[in-house]
Amino acid sequence: MTVSKITRRRVLAGGVAAGLAVPAKVLAQAPAAETVTPALLEAAKKEGRVVWYAAMDLPVSQNVAKRFEAKYPGISVRIERTGSERQFQRLAQEYSSKIYAADIINASDAAHFVAWKRNGWLAPYVPEDVAKFFPREHRDADGLFASSRIYVVSLCYNTSMVKPEDAPKGFMDLLHPKWLNRLVKAHPSYSGTIMTSTYQVARDLGWDYFEKLAKQKVMQVQSSVDPPNKVALGERAAMADGNDFNVILHKEAGRPVEIVYPVEGAPLIVCPNAVLKAASNPNAARLFQSFLFSQDGQQALCDFAAQHSAHPQVKPKPGRPVLKNIKVMKDDPVAVEAQAVEIKARYQKIFGV
Repeated sequence: MTVSKITRRRVLAGGVAAGLAVPAKVLAQAPAAETVTPALLEAAKKEGRVVWYAAMDLPVSQNVAKRFEAKYPGISVRIERTGSERQFQRLAQEYSSKIYAADIINASDAAHFVAWKRNGWLAPYVPEDVAKFFPREHRDADGLFASSRIYVVSLCYNTSMVKPEDAPKGFMDLLHPKWLNRLVKAHPSYSGTIMTSTYQVARDLGWDYFEKLAKQKVMQVQSSVDPPNKVALGERAAMADGNDFNVILHKEAGRPVEIVYPVEGAPLIVCPNAVLKAASNPNAARLFQSFLFSQDGQQALCDFAAQHSAHPQVKPKPGRPVLKNIKVMKDDPVAVEAQAVEIKARYQKIFGV
């Protein structure tokens, strides 16, 4: 067992409620909301750059970075993009060697932030928009992080290969014999998004659902981005899981895909962002955090990436799904973390990969 896994299990041993809550407060009280002041801007420009460890897709993080750089000339954003699990291990390894390269960090696994908070690695900073607009469940009580983006895991099908009346309406429909050798799904050992969704589906539908699904000879891929791509290319008729925003983007680009939000509920994915206490560029990090959580920053992210925001003033583009209209499963990052090893082992045994 790695050091990072030991640390995380110790952190989570007490258990917490679902969402961004944590079991005990580290700070005496939540910090006051912060505005972007001339002093902060001047200090950030002197630093000249911010290093962002990001789990979001590279085109998405690059778009956010370019918008920030356009608004604040003279401050560059260096993106280090990797999957959440690898990022979690990387940060632990760097900190054990007293390497503090990252200034801000984003992950698609909210449980990581519980560990980082308990480790004392996060800096208190509450952007003005987070304090004013974000619901309690999407901001840390001690002001250490907030939900930077939200999306769900959905189904989808290729409209050139599947008629609407034959399309699945939910997870259980995928067990029909007609889907033999026609499905694709991502793997929880690689994707944090799929780890989270595997937990939610197994909890709500039972592991026997996956045992039956495995008999469909499903194509296994890695990232939650891969199933939408496979369906769009016609390599498989439908996907058993994958992120919904890539399906939306494929459809808007004219590719033959249609999204399906399962009747049982779509697994919910919440992705926090935080300033690191050991940041080498703390002022630029705070300026970036304020930009990311501003209405403009959140709207730009949602417009470009077809994701959702906890900011109530941010609206989806016309024609895109509205999160409140989607039936979702309940997220529980601490339970995912506690059961991660078991989930991976059980999944691998069932699917043989």
